[in-house]
Amino acid sequence: MRVVSPKRISRTYTQTLLGPPEAVFPLLCPVREADWIADWDPLLVVSESGVAEEDCVFVTRSEPENAVWYVTDYEPEKGFIAFVRITPEVTATRLSIQVDKAPEGASARITFTHTSLGDRGDAFVDAFTEAAYADFMTLWERRMNHYLATGTCMAA
Repeated sequence: MRVVSPKRISRTYTQTLLGPPEAVFPLLCPVREADWIADWDPLLVVSESGVAEEDCVFVTRSEPENAVWYVTDYEPEKGFIAFVRITPEVTATRLSIQVDKAPEGASARITFTHTSLGDRGDAFVDAFTEAAYADFMTLWERRMNHYLATGTCMAA
């Protein structure tokens, strides 16, 4: 047995979204993300309802192997959803999103916590800087706000 100290990084960003929480929250779904992210195309979604729900599982393209996502918490009445994503040989990731009402419409507090699973994961964690995360989150925010304003997907 090999036990090691984790190489882990956690980042949080709060987005300002131009729609009410009841319009924003359903978009945080492996199926509905295709509405607002041009290149979003999960390989498989396992869901009784056909959309996000507790115990929903989905698979996305990744390297060196596809990533498996699992919805661990799904509380639409509280505006909360959480996922675990395993990318073999790279990272184990927890993603949590809290959507709340805000003067502009909604705020989404998004936290990614990445734990390395080896050399590739170490490199990923090292590259997950505050600036890189802010760039990722602002693109996500722009894409969602474009969809909320126009009902169309922003060009990739």
